[in-house]
Amino acid sequence: MRIKKVLLLVSLFTFFLVNLAFAQVWDTVLKQADTLKSRNYAPIKVDSPKVMSRRDSAKAKYMNPGKVAGRKAVFRSMLIPGWGQLYNMQLLNDGYGTRAGKSQTLQKIYTTGKIVAIYGGFTALTLSYIESRKNYKIFLKEGQSRQLPVARRVDEFAPNPDLTRYSDQGVLDNKSVFKRNSQIVIFSYGLLYAANIVDAYVAARLHFFNIDDDLAFQIHPTVISSNTMYGFNAAPALKLSLTF
Repeated sequence: MRIKKVLLLVSLFTFFLVNLAFAQVWDTVLKQADTLKSRNYAPIKVDSPKVMSRRDSAKAKYMNPGKVAGRKAVFRSMLIPGWGQLYNMQLLNDGYGTRAGKSQTLQKIYTTGKIVAIYGGFTALTLSYIESRKNYKIFLKEGQSRQLPVARRVDEFAPNPDLTRYSDQGVLDNKSVFKRNSQIVIFSYGLLYAANIVDAYVAARLHFFNIDDDLAFQIHPTVISSNTMYGFNAAPALKLSLTF
């Protein structure tokens, strides 16, 4: 009888421990599931001020107005000579910085003069090229005529009476001179075209430089000193101070 009571108590105690352990395991599983369910992930807004997209970062990048204006002036001058100077003349009316309210009459007159000089140069080079080619053909024809027999010097190869004072070598020399002049004119075309582009670019960049009354510089004499193991050395120098 006593053994039965002991076995009954042991069985009840074992059953109690098993239920307790099962309850703890069940509670742990429920807590993990509740934790996962209760975890909320707030959606990230693209238009949030803390998030910057690639487009926003590109917009925030600093743009040098002088560089942009220089590129536009170069592009216009490459298409039509003088167009870049006209663009620079329009920039004078933008009121950039301290230029607002100031008269730009002299600068406009100066820019207009550059445009006139560009087209005047092209006109002069064109007239020079036409004249050089005309004289080159005259002396070339005379040289070809003098190389033919006398019987064949008729019609288009008839001798030019205005060139009788020139010797055969003189005719060849003049032909070479006028040919070289026409080549120089063609090279000058390229130089004038390049100068037109460079001038437009430089003027556009200088337009955005700070040239107000607060910009100044001063030069003062000074002494540069250096201490070495052999003693004190001093050398005269000039000190440049810039004020913006």
